Amino acid sequence: MKFDAPAGTNPIDQLKVVGRPTDRIDGPLKTTGTAPYAYEQRVVANPAYGYVVGSAIGKGRIAGIDLSEARAAPGVLAIVTAENAGKLTKGDFNTATLLGGPEIEHYHQAVAVVVAETFEQARAAAQLVRVDYARGKGNFDLVAVRDSAKPPKGDTKVGDFDAAFAAAPVQLDATYTTPDQSHAMMEPHASIAAWEGDKLTVWTSNQMVNWGRGDVAKTLGIPKENVRLVSPFVGGGFGGKLFVRADALLAALGAKAVGRPVKVALQRPLMANNTTHRPATIQHIRLGCGRDGKISAIAHEEWCGDLPGGGPENSVAQTHLLYAGPNRLIAQRLAVLDLPEANAMRAPGEAPGLMALEIAMDEMAEKLGLDPIEFRAINDTQVDPEKPERRFSQRQLIECMRTGAARFGWDKRNPKPGQVREGRWLVGLGMAAAFRNNINMKSAARVRLDGRGVVTVETDMTDIGTGSYTILGQTAAEMMGVPLDRVVVKLGDSSFPVSAGSGGQWGGNSASAGVYAACVKLREAVAQKLGFNSPDVAFVDGNVIAGGRPVPLAQAARDGEIVAEDVMEYGDLAKRYQQSTFGAHFVEAAVDGYTGEIRVRRMLAVCAAGRILNPKAARSQVIGAMTMGVGAALMEELAVDKRFGFFVNHDLAGYEVPVHADIPHQEVVFLDETDPTTSPMKAKGVGELGLCGVGAAIANAVYNATGVRVRDYPVTLDKFLDRLPAIA
Repeated sequence: MKFDAPAGTNPIDQLKVVGRPTDRIDGPLKTTGTAPYAYEQRVVANPAYGYVVGSAIGKGRIAGIDLSEARAAPGVLAIVTAENAGKLTKGDFNTATLLGGPEIEHYHQAVAVVVAETFEQARAAAQLVRVDYARGKGNFDLVAVRDSAKPPKGDTKVGDFDAAFAAAPVQLDATYTTPDQSHAMMEPHASIAAWEGDKLTVWTSNQMVNWGRGDVAKTLGIPKENVRLVSPFVGGGFGGKLFVRADALLAALGAKAVGRPVKVALQRPLMANNTTHRPATIQHIRLGCGRDGKISAIAHEEWCGDLPGGGPENSVAQTHLLYAGPNRLIAQRLAVLDLPEANAMRAPGEAPGLMALEIAMDEMAEKLGLDPIEFRAINDTQVDPEKPERRFSQRQLIECMRTGAARFGWDKRNPKPGQVREGRWLVGLGMAAAFRNNINMKSAARVRLDGRGVVTVETDMTDIGTGSYTILGQTAAEMMGVPLDRVVVKLGDSSFPVSAGSGGQWGGNSASAGVYAACVKLREAVAQKLGFNSPDVAFVDGNVIAGGRPVPLAQAARDGEIVAEDVMEYGDLAKRYQQSTFGAHFVEAAVDGYTGEIRVRRMLAVCAAGRILNPKAARSQVIGAMTMGVGAALMEELAVDKRFGFFVNHDLAGYEVPVHADIPHQEVVFLDETDPTTSPMKAKGVGELGLCGVGAAIANAVYNATGVRVRDYPVTLDKFLDRLPAIA
């Protein structure tokens, strides 16, 4: 089915099931510990255990490996290295090589997997693998290689930025930095691999099953149809599981070597150094304004780094579209760094980009003597600033800000910083705009109707804690006129039709549209089976109704199951409409005037993101993102050892993330919005929008509390303690 933004209604618009705050249908499995995650699958007998050996250098080569002592250790079945793994090819979605040797590309790159009868035996033997390294010279410091960075693509120039900025009566010229960050999901990258002849099955923790299946096949040099990936439950991903990693490859190689299934889970230090991370950025922002507050010139330049062949963080992404301004310069510079692979992390681009841009907007508002919300509203636009002929399909940024201001008590904010005190605490309010583009992804599904009237959905879509099971079940229930408990949802198996997968906040809208398309076909097949030729056929309360005559839905399948499959495609829709999501974040923060301790007291997010398919699940997504934003603003930072090229704090003891005591009252408001240009669901997504802008809102609140501006994240007390105003 090709979607072409038609006018009018469709069965989803009944909103009997879709749009309701529905409990997660997978909730009982999660809360009882019976949801089978990758490492917990019990579908194979007698598995062996693999333990990964990571490189102890950040750049160089392996001069030699002595495996004799490890091979002689109790329980060891095999040791796989690049020397005996056979020919391997880098997959389409990996910048780093998943099994290193003899060349080493980054610290903790996998150089061997030891396979033994038990996990403990594999771990003990791995300590006996002796690797002789020839250390090479690597680049591990973004600041040091900044001048060598190259543009990955041409700069975006509209108008004459240099002349407009020079002529602007009010100017801002500031540089901001964000650090390397880790996904830090609870479930590690883990896989079980089993061969049956030349056919490979991998049970793994992966967000994009079809991408992963293709990468495994390409890396091993086997036909894609010989690979099956299964990923029914994912314990957190945040972009870190978009691509298969060393666990999947080494489990497959280990299973081939020992002739039985093998389980591999990456130990926590390898989660930081072996898998992907969000790279550090340096961002230079210049704004030129008239006295009336209108932006006449805007420039956003980014520097970041990655392994050879990698890509930029794209922290300039939102600046193309968020604010008006006739003269624009947007540029990226990418340096080669020999750190672990940089790649997608929740809201790649916009999350760190808005951490800088939205501080800059507040700084300019102060220079102009304008309220931060009013300044943003003055520079709102209903068209793409770089392509004015293309309008936004929906854009309620001003409504988000003003709704939030009213609910949060923004009118009580003292615009002069450092003035509000409660004993030893300095108190401030901050806000920031939220922005994330909407992406429509091709997505397919298969639906079945059996003689009991039960509808089964099958698609390789994944649920990474986002509620995919429930939303897809709601879609099928709405389309087929049955209650949700009459729908069975099966996900995360490459033997099912290829879906959009989970990422880029495209999953909910795109995958549910795929289920919609399949249900349209099933409705047609059911109507035909029952002899209903009228176009006005309704599916209501388990019945099919035409001409006022109801027939039980189950009757259509009394002679056998009815199966329908289809894919939703979008053609050139993205070229005709600028589809984006918008929001506003509000934060109250308190700073201890003596110690510099920062406490976030309350948070509010107001989101405009199309139809909200399940408000309960969407709220969970947003408050989770807000929590992640607290971490990014105040504590998260992978500390780079710039001598040897590794992340020092590579476990959950040293890499700090928010805990319950850090998180205050959180409120989420969704504006009433349906966007008929996105899909038949008229939805978008909120999973990444909820993070975008949070860090800046917190930093702006800290500034309002203290009068001290910090432009380098995370905002830790060592960066402002000596500048705090005196406490009487």
